[in-house]
Amino acid sequence: MIFMSTSITTIRLDENLKKDLQKNLDSIGITMNTYFVMAAKQLVMQKKIPFDIFTEIPNETTRKAMLLADAKEAGLIPDDSPSFDNVDDFMQSLYGDNV
Repeated sequence: MIFMSTSITTIRLDENLKKDLQKNLDSIGITMNTYFVMAAKQLVMQKKIPFDIFTEIPNETTRKAMLLADAKEAGLIPDDSPSFDNVDDFMQSLYGDNV
């Protein structure tokens, strides 16, 4: 039997986040320590963070932009976005005569 030495690590969490995390972990029957060890092992094995990282769920401005893009794609409203055949025309539209 192989025994691995362990070390104590302190993790600082916002109290509300900790409560929510604990509630979710309790519901699936694993401890907070087990969760963090699992995440750490996956990061080491995969050489990347083992889950998608999301910032704030789309805010109001982003939601509106997404709806507008979907409506244009579906043909519900006209797509008045300019299109370009070459980079020079695109740069001209961005910067005018300052290109």
